[in-house]
Amino acid sequence: MTKESLFRESEFERLRVGLMNPRNPLNIGAVARAMSNFGFRHLRVVSPYELAFREARSAVGAAALLEQAEEFKSLEEAVADCSLVVGTTALSRRDPQHTVRDLRQGAWLIRKRLSMGCVALLFGSEKRGLSNEDLSHCHWLLRIPTREEHRSMNLGQAVAVCLYELARDQKSTFAPEKQALAAAGDLERLTSLLLDALQTSGYIKNSQGKAKSRSAAAPEEKVRRFIRRMNISAADAELLLGMLRQVLWKLRS
Repeated sequence: MTKESLFRESEFERLRVGLMNPRNPLNIGAVARAMSNFGFRHLRVVSPYELAFREARSAVGAAALLEQAEEFKSLEEAVADCSLVVGTTALSRRDPQHTVRDLRQGAWLIRKRLSMGCVALLFGSEKRGLSNEDLSHCHWLLRIPTREEHRSMNLGQAVAVCLYELARDQKSTFAPEKQALAAAGDLERLTSLLLDALQTSGYIKNSQGKAKSRSAAAPEEKVRRFIRRMNISAADAELLLGMLRQVLWKLRS
């Protein structure tokens, strides 16, 4: 095996393909098949509608990959080890509050980040795509350039097209980033502490209900997007976490 192929294999090991609330087991099987086709092995499924998806007959040649797929109850848990989280969108129903990149540019940036850490590439449910809360966990969004009159794609097809673009340029190599960026789990802890500080100080009104209302969720999503736009390094995340803990201690003392 050449050094180049070893590099590509180590890159691909760092990609997590995430499916949010997938409804059709055959689509999940098709995703596993596409991943196997292009050499990606880590499938993460969040709250699937069909619990028997591991038996999908559409996973031709990829039964082992499907069997090893990881299940999560929340997106927060599914992306906790990733320093970059990219959502996919058809831009058909909402005005995104993120940078939206086309597939070619986005794939190049994902490959660059894979040279040093884990990346999550997220796909929404077949019926509604990624929710606003799902999108708030993303650093930026990726769009496959389909024609305007027919933007939506089958889930398995969309995954296959994205992974093909990631895998096709076999000669591309990238220098690692100068600093390791914070993983999504640390960014979520920052989000939680900042929200806590903003609520304690009175900047954001504290919601008392058990169920998260749409109005209560909006500030949380805004703060989460704000934190991700900052591209915080792992070292700076630790520093900021310490600062916010001290601020909260002072506010409450």
